[in-house]
Amino acid sequence: MPFKIVAVQSAVGMAAALVALLAIDQQAAFSAFSGALVSVIPCFYFAWQFSRVYSARASQGSVGTLYRAAAGKFGLTVALFAIVFALVPPSNPASFFCAYVATSLAHWLAPWLLRGLVSRRI
Repeated sequence: MPFKIVAVQSAVGMAAALVALLAIDQQAAFSAFSGALVSVIPCFYFAWQFSRVYSARASQGSVGTLYRAAAGKFGLTVALFAIVFALVPPSNPASFFCAYVATSLAHWLAPWLLRGLVSRRI
């Protein structure tokens, strides 16, 4: 399930970049793509750490590993924001933050959307 959520986030990020490309320009699309990556990469890291813990079948250190994964996700998000703003300042901050927010909201809405799709198949 965690990698499905990351896939939904990636799709939302690509859609945001495509909308920015069609509605504004190429620089806005690049800014939107950067914003989506700032959200997707830390979530992928957390999903990877979660899958390692989930496959360990509830060992003693599972909760500690999940806390470290959450802290790593937060640290990676902060680092990616710093890298993007230092090395590649977004030419269109509005599209950057809109794509970031849309991708982050997709992370929260994906389980609900995926649950609805699974229940319709049955």
